[in-house]
Amino acid sequence: MNNADLIQRDLAAIWHPCSQMKDHEWLPMTPIKRGEGVWLEDFDGNRYIDAISSWWVNIFGHANPRINAALRQQMEDLEHVILSGFTHYSAIELAERLIKLTPEGLNRCFYADNGSSAVEVALKMSFHYWYNTGQNKKKRFINLSNSYHGETLGALAMGDVALYKEIYAELLLEPITVASPDCFYRDEGESEEAYSRRMFVQMEQTLEQHADEVCAVIIEPLIQCAGNMRMYHPVYLELLREACDRHNVHLIADEVAVGFGRTGTLFACEQADITPDFMCLSKGLTGGYLPLSVTMTTDKIYDAFYDDYNTLKAFLHSHSYTGNALACRAALATLDIFEQDNVIESNRHLARHMQQATTHFAEHPNVAEVRQTGMVLAIEMVKDKKSREPFPWQERRGLTVYRHALKHQALLRPLGNVIYFMPPYVISTDEIDHLAEVAWQGIQLACE
Repeated sequence: MNNADLIQRDLAAIWHPCSQMKDHEWLPMTPIKRGEGVWLEDFDGNRYIDAISSWWVNIFGHANPRINAALRQQMEDLEHVILSGFTHYSAIELAERLIKLTPEGLNRCFYADNGSSAVEVALKMSFHYWYNTGQNKKKRFINLSNSYHGETLGALAMGDVALYKEIYAELLLEPITVASPDCFYRDEGESEEAYSRRMFVQMEQTLEQHADEVCAVIIEPLIQCAGNMRMYHPVYLELLREACDRHNVHLIADEVAVGFGRTGTLFACEQADITPDFMCLSKGLTGGYLPLSVTMTTDKIYDAFYDDYNTLKAFLHSHSYTGNALACRAALATLDIFEQDNVIESNRHLARHMQQATTHFAEHPNVAEVRQTGMVLAIEMVKDKKSREPFPWQERRGLTVYRHALKHQALLRPLGNVIYFMPPYVISTDEIDHLAEVAWQGIQLACE
């Protein structure tokens, strides 16, 4: 087998996600044969550093021997069992460990399959909680501009990236959208904290006006990942938690992309020392091996559903592969690595090196900003540095960087004109330096 043969077979049978398939008439697909650590290898022997963790899921490298061993053991015992009326050791152990690791008070775990599903669970639980407690006017949600929470209809409705959402508008719930605290737009000389505080005024006003009809506010803590990796200060989360409590509104923290060490702490909410009413987890949960998500919530919310059967208060949401044993075991192995390898401190060293390796990008005439939170670093290309006028999206400048990177041993899949590093935590400093060099060359080409 070689790349060309597999590409031909693929294009005859597969419809790929987040893709205009006609692009592949001139943009070759890349068939991957194997992975090891941060490296991917295709069928022609070309290698690529997986700088985006295969859509932000792979945190401890491909073919990780410790996760592999845990999965082999689990396969010998149990691959899957219905989780309604039945249970198994790995699901129990994982829930117990997550309760200990997540912010205090998140004492209940509801399993699903992926990040969008975790968000759907949180939305339905929040609405259903208010219904069960007799507060039937609460039917709406508040989101942030430029947010993204997934592709299923409820999760999609909570997002605000037109590229994904606009065509489906007639199918969707209508949230109340508040301007994001995205610090890209702060005034010159204004601190990220000051700007985040200033932007919170709009959220406070919205809650004052709409709290009686609102179930929950949903946010991505610290980084709006699919929204071009835009970032904000933890003080916004502190203010939001206090305001939600005061106005009797739930807080949903979508940590699907930012959880498990991405932001410099195990969970982003830790940096504001808050406990949301719901925390959605997925992606890195299984180390990038298998689909699994968890919606964490409180005993107070759980208790509103706990009643005699004939009251019809039960939460009947379900998925066939809920709490899959193999996925839970991969997640347990992932948590073992966090526990045994001092990952968070190691990540801080790697994050500092990423910052140092890209410092000079800020001087590039077509780079508006280099921003970073923990193990996420983003470089925003613009047409005009002073005004921050973007390149027309139709020019697809980021795609030039992507194509250049593939020729130089790197997978750098841009978000429009934003190039970002979100690598597995097993990356070396030399590999970071390579990514920085390739990205610099790609940006030079893209801005010619």
